[in-house]
Amino acid sequence: MPRSPDDRLAEIEARLRREDPRFAHALASGLPRRSRDRRRRWLWLLLVAALAALGAGIVLPHGLLIAAGLVLAGVAGELLAPGPDPPPRRTSWPRR
Repeated sequence: MPRSPDDRLAEIEARLRREDPRFAHALASGLPRRSRDRRRRWLWLLLVAALAALGAGIVLPHGLLIAAGLVLAGVAGELLAPGPDPPPRRTSWPRR
């Protein structure tokens, strides 16, 4: 017998509360966490500054400025790149 959509939604809600209670509470109160893009705004500024230094080093033939711009752009790009998904947190063993 197929289950009703309400039962499935209740099951999803219960699973969310078990797996990530902080997010479920924030979602229920209407205040979900900030997106990761806002928290990493300084990385975007670093990338812009690095590319500006790289451009200035190319226009004014200055090797040290080019090298610094390349290194900083590489660091900012690496930190901005999405990493692998973290493993799911287990609060308890699965029940059968």
